[in-house]
Amino acid sequence: MDMHANTMDLPDLACPLSSENGIKASAKPAKIVTCALIRNTHSSIAYLVPIKASDAPASQDFFARTSDHAQRGFDQIRHHLVIHIVDQESFEPHKTMENIPLDVYADADELSRAVAVQFASTIKAATAAGKKCVLGLATGSTPVMVYRELVRMHKEGSLSFRNVVTFNLDEYYGIRPDDLQSYHKFMAVHLFDHITDMDPSNIHIPNGLAPEAEVQRHCEEYEAAIEEAGGIDLQLLGLGRMGHIGFNERGTSRESRTHMVYLDRVTRLDAASDFFGEQHVPRRAITMGISTILKARRILLMAFGENKAGIAARCVEGPITSQVPASFLQEHPNASVLLDLASASGLTRSVKPWVLGPVSWNDLLVKRAVIWLARQLDKSILRLTDRDYADNSLQELCEVQGPAHAINKRVFGQLQSTITEFPGGQEACQGKGDSSMSANLPNGDINAAVAIPHSKRVIVMSPHPDDDVISMGGTLARLCQHGHEVHVAYQTSGCIAVHDHDALRHLDFLERFGSITGTRSAEASANIPDIKAFIARKKPGEVDTPLLQQIKTLIRYTEATSAAGVCGVPAHRAHFLDMPFYETGTVAKKDLSSEDIRLVVDLFQRVQPDQIYAAGDLSDPHGTHRTCLKAIFQALDEVKAQSWFKGTEVFLYRGAWQEWEPWEADMCVPMSASDLTTKIDAIFRHESQKDRALFPGADEREFWQRAQDRNKATADLYNKLGLPEYEAMEAFVRYDPFKPSHLFSIASKSHQ
Repeated sequence: MDMHANTMDLPDLACPLSSENGIKASAKPAKIVTCALIRNTHSSIAYLVPIKASDAPASQDFFARTSDHAQRGFDQIRHHLVIHIVDQESFEPHKTMENIPLDVYADADELSRAVAVQFASTIKAATAAGKKCVLGLATGSTPVMVYRELVRMHKEGSLSFRNVVTFNLDEYYGIRPDDLQSYHKFMAVHLFDHITDMDPSNIHIPNGLAPEAEVQRHCEEYEAAIEEAGGIDLQLLGLGRMGHIGFNERGTSRESRTHMVYLDRVTRLDAASDFFGEQHVPRRAITMGISTILKARRILLMAFGENKAGIAARCVEGPITSQVPASFLQEHPNASVLLDLASASGLTRSVKPWVLGPVSWNDLLVKRAVIWLARQLDKSILRLTDRDYADNSLQELCEVQGPAHAINKRVFGQLQSTITEFPGGQEACQGKGDSSMSANLPNGDINAAVAIPHSKRVIVMSPHPDDDVISMGGTLARLCQHGHEVHVAYQTSGCIAVHDHDALRHLDFLERFGSITGTRSAEASANIPDIKAFIARKKPGEVDTPLLQQIKTLIRYTEATSAAGVCGVPAHRAHFLDMPFYETGTVAKKDLSSEDIRLVVDLFQRVQPDQIYAAGDLSDPHGTHRTCLKAIFQALDEVKAQSWFKGTEVFLYRGAWQEWEPWEADMCVPMSASDLTTKIDAIFRHESQKDRALFPGADEREFWQRAQDRNKATADLYNKLGLPEYEAMEAFVRYDPFKPSHLFSIASKSHQ
């Protein structure tokens, strides 16, 4: 964005200023002799900064320092020039409520690369100075890509670990170093096994098998080892869902050092998928204390995904409190928080940037502001007044795009236009329709041309075998009812989410069926006892045998086919891709490969769909949804230039963890009570996921309850905003594959 600054003499401006004369005062008007006009050359807004003639040379440095920062606050005003008069000393058009330095990156990949670069720079600087480099390391899903990038640098020969000493934050207590879930194992798999020049004696991880009577001494020795190494140069942290860092749970003292801790139930729930059940998660751990962490010379805190948005905001914008241990980082002189767009979506700069200062008002931000205001005041959109806007930091919006009733009508119309009974689109033809159909037309005119759906080919991409019906079962059924050729592609098998007792039940059926029909083969008779014996001796988290994985896969296949059939999708249009990245038998997955992308590309080319629906959940705690979405985006990049793709629409759905907000949604499909019943019936066909899913995440409700509650809540919210009242609604966001895309491109809507 080009900027320019120049000085000018102005007359006495001690007169009232209003939108009529094109000048808005954000400070008390004063007599100005000379000022500088800093203006965005691509918009009609400027900042008027008073200066003295004698200060003019110095002011150029001032403009150079502030212009890059200032450009973020310039408004795109179409009708007239808006000038903000500010004092030179306080010129800062885009302030924040953040109490700690914070950087926001487009996605997790970009963020992880940035962190890896900082680690590499720290290591190289220490090497150049002839010193040891002491690193504090974290575990969990957050730093995996950082370690992957460091390994890449090392293998390419640009990074040596010869002078590196590491101290890990924590370890579960009572767990063996070679156990699948141990942090010793984690660090070996993701980093240390790939580093060829690091002295193993420089690797330090708390001992989870220290005798209980010796734990305190072990913790003291761990502290002493850090001190002896010279202290930690760079400490990496992840952010727990309740704000913990390391295993320092809520209520941990600021002065705590390395110690034994009892794990919060939320922490254990979040770890349940790694241990194949909450009951297998250790109840205790050894962790560096908050005081230990804060002694590091540099600290980086990372967070990904919308499920971290709320706690990230509390960490950087809230008060320092032991109830959010990460908030203690506000005291550190050299700590930074690094977020992706999704995890930054709870910050004030994203939720309500207008309270921080001037913003660039586009249609999306106006819609968000109006909906926010209506919800704040518990009013419908059309009842909002100029006074409501003025009293809630939105007077600027009224002045440049108002009055209030004009803004209200525009936003109301935008929301109304997203509601459709025809997700597959519609073609108008001559004729009259009944009142039930015309009620869904924009003008509700029963004499209007009836909208008749035009048959299309549709692909619904489902990361797991139940995501299609959980997230868009109502829309799926509607598409089938309207005669569209609907295909569902199940991207992964979901086999690891099947309980052993479900597999045993199916094996029992197979044995009994073979007995009564006389069709049981000798090979099957030999395999079944072996599988049962394996299950009987199986340890928590142990990987299933290939045959048991196949049995669990078949269970998910049959459930998915049955559920899709409830919605009207015939069995021959159910496609099971079994993407290789998923097939590890564990929660940890492989990297996305060209083979994964090729499976999706081949499906698209074979079906040549007019519409594609994909899961846009950015809060997936296990990462499979995000990986599946990334595969779809990359596949779209490969096929979008082909002639058949012209006019193809791509919609992103949600529902497993969150729902799209009204300001985000581009299409909302309403459901009646009977539509909702059909959707729930389809979800019930996934028997292995009902009652108690193996990996439910932090939400303990069953999936059908989550779906029902979310869909009802969306409909209720639209009704409160003044839109028609429906039983339930499913919301979708349109994705444009012709724009530069990345995994979290949709999250950037909140930052436009």
